[in-house]
Amino acid sequence: MSYDSRIDDAVRRLQSQLGLESKHIDGAWGGTSQKALLASGKKLDYKWGVLRKHFGRFTQAQVDGFNTLLAAINKRGSDALNPLYAAYTLATTWHETAAKMQAISEYGKGSTRKYGKWYTNSKGVVYGHANHRGKVYLKSQYPFLYYGRGYPQLTWLDNYKKMGELLGLDLANNPELALVPANSAAIMIEGMLLGSFTGLSLSKCMRYGSYGEFVYSRRIINGTDRDSLVARYAVQFLECLTIVDA
Repeated sequence: MSYDSRIDDAVRRLQSQLGLESKHIDGAWGGTSQKALLASGKKLDYKWGVLRKHFGRFTQAQVDGFNTLLAAINKRGSDALNPLYAAYTLATTWHETAAKMQAISEYGKGSTRKYGKWYTNSKGVVYGHANHRGKVYLKSQYPFLYYGRGYPQLTWLDNYKKMGELLGLDLANNPELALVPANSAAIMIEGMLLGSFTGLSLSKCMRYGSYGEFVYSRRIINGTDRDSLVARYAVQFLECLTIVDA
């Protein structure tokens, strides 16, 4: 069965759970389906048997991670509850955390990348670090390196500042806050919904649900890197989602 057929089947199942009229059970998650979900007051949950079938047995830490992220999605509500968006958010988290589903720090702490290196003067004295546009921030003002942290592997000082302002967190002066699971989940969800990471958002990449849209959505986080792999994960996560009473 093709990935598009699997998406179609999963969406039809979710539409049926909402009790939509037969003419709206069409395998395309559009405005009618989303409005019905929000009006129902229901939430998303996992079909754990399907989840384990796709991804194997989980540690308690992984289970906690799955639950933290879905709880944040349900709490955020609105567009975050779109099953297509939720599936892709889960797939991205699974990939970016190397299947740990934990808010982790980047391996090597970005030591080979500009955001993980200090600038030194001619005497070898550390004085600052650069942002992705080449601007140098003084170490005396921002004494931390802004390597990847959390579910989305948030990088660069500018992004820490932007997400911090959005969420009411002082991430620039306390970057370790990005490793708090609830904060990390909020960063991932808001960043993907608003397009805070690369300028592309879930709504710009997905309309009704197709494998091609899942592949293209990788640009929300990291260009085309492993785009097909993450898309396949998204299909599997969509098949794992179900709609239940809140």
